[in-house]
Amino acid sequence: MMDRIAPATPEHFDQISDHMERWKKSKGYPPNTWYTMARKPAVFRAYRDLHGAVMMGGGEVPQGLKFMLAAVTSTATGDSYCAAHNAENAHHIAGVPLEKIRALANFRSDAQFTPAERAALELGDAAGAHPPRVGDAHFAELQKYFSDDAMVELVAVISLLGWLNRWAQTVAPQIEPAALAFAQAHLTPSGWKPPA
Repeated sequence: MMDRIAPATPEHFDQISDHMERWKKSKGYPPNTWYTMARKPAVFRAYRDLHGAVMMGGGEVPQGLKFMLAAVTSTATGDSYCAAHNAENAHHIAGVPLEKIRALANFRSDAQFTPAERAALELGDAAGAHPPRVGDAHFAELQKYFSDDAMVELVAVISLLGWLNRWAQTVAPQIEPAALAFAQAHLTPSGWKPPA
């Protein structure tokens, strides 16, 4: 498959190389979506800062749940690229056990998921649908387990992924070998398919 937009060239990377290097150390590689985004360093930096605040900046919601929420939201949207990356991040960055990653498609019934996690993942599944299916009942359930500040964190994850899902589905980057291997090993049994 050809690149819809040519990846960034070295002169683009001069302005963002610090972040790319940090991600290589923490994950092993930067996602291919970043290579097209990096053509506009100001856009990449804005995304980087938002991603850092939402996914990496602490807060009340555990990081593992944030990455699982991102994976479920991406799956509901139909973005298998971001679903694979966020499931991989849930395991490699946040330490979510592989058994739980494999069970993400069954979060409603699998005993590994707490009621709080189910409420958050249900919100992500509803928000990622076309059109979104979010209703007051979702928030009534969330309020049993999460403060208003924590609910803002959950909505921030979903909203960040809304932007990133559109980017990945429009630009259609090739999925990296490591993300593909992870998804094939742990998500394919529950229906994951590589991006077309």
